[in-house]
Amino acid sequence: MTTIYLIRHGQAEGNLYRRCHSWHNGLLTLKGREQVKALEKRFKGVHFDAVYSSDLYRAMSTAGAVYRPRGLTLRVDPGLREIGAGVWEDVPWGQLLHDHRESLTAFLGCDDRWQIEGCETFPQVRRRMDESIRRIAAAHPDQTVAVVSHGCAIRCGLSVWLGTTTDQVPLPDNTGVAKLEVEDGHVSVSYYNDNSHLGPGAALPKASVSYGIPGMERNALRFSPLSLPQERELYLSARREGWQASHGAMDGFDGEAFLAAAEKNSAQDPNCLLTARLGDAFVGILQMDWEQDKTQRAGRISFLYIAPEYRCHGLGVQLLGQAVSVYRAMGRQFLRLRCAPENERAKKFYHSHGFYKIGEEPGGTGHLDTMEKYVGLEL
Repeated sequence: MTTIYLIRHGQAEGNLYRRCHSWHNGLLTLKGREQVKALEKRFKGVHFDAVYSSDLYRAMSTAGAVYRPRGLTLRVDPGLREIGAGVWEDVPWGQLLHDHRESLTAFLGCDDRWQIEGCETFPQVRRRMDESIRRIAAAHPDQTVAVVSHGCAIRCGLSVWLGTTTDQVPLPDNTGVAKLEVEDGHVSVSYYNDNSHLGPGAALPKASVSYGIPGMERNALRFSPLSLPQERELYLSARREGWQASHGAMDGFDGEAFLAAAEKNSAQDPNCLLTARLGDAFVGILQMDWEQDKTQRAGRISFLYIAPEYRCHGLGVQLLGQAVSVYRAMGRQFLRLRCAPENERAKKFYHSHGFYKIGEEPGGTGHLDTMEKYVGLEL
């Protein structure tokens, strides 16, 4: 009998930034790396003969919790990939909800009829996962193997081995573990969706609820170009409120200079200046300067703003995710922005998402801290 521990990857950028990352590559988040450490502790003292993962970064990074401490070689298998989402890849969930609500509902419901340009279907993924696990088991008779894959792909496989429909299998939490026993070509499931190594705060129902339509209506943003001059007052109002919130006073505020910079960025490309919306409600602004810091392979965020009524709801990170998506596609290795040194709330937010201070620049009421985050795709 072959024992297989089937593991979902740790929290990745797609999970945090609320974007459709299926075959699209993204890194583990800071939280994801902590989950991988917990996974490593969980399996301490457990013997493994081999470790497999999909060929996507988030899975390969997670597999390091098992193969690195044992000096094993990671075996990469594309058959363990997530379901391919075709033209939806790297699109914000909020955008898909706005533009393709009916199709997204079918996807989230694991409807076998769901199909878009360039995608895989659920029946295809069920066959792929079943064949991959059986192939791995056949290559390791009477051994113990760790296999790292993805949420939807794992659901598809489990539905085959449990003899149920895919929608009846809950989405596993990040680093959730299923234990499979394979003998004479039969796959039995001892348990699944076990995230006990993450502690009592990791409640499984959150994983599936957050990706449902009600959850997306509450927390998945979409982005569209901010139109100048039509939305001039919206932009200036955000700049005024943002300045007051950062500095505690309006001393030194120059609305016309900010507006001129916005017009310059927008002229580079309309997607340099974006509004973030929850459905049709205005949530914030993301302004990028594609030319500044270009020679240093860095992408600059000129203005990141969340309206007061939407602060402290976990939405700001999706603006960071949009910037990461844009600049990574340009080959940029770093993300940079400026933060008022007296703005403790903003600094805490940026630090929690991997930014650190690299210097100072003139601005604000004296100087601003220059902060940077590495966004290159490396394990």
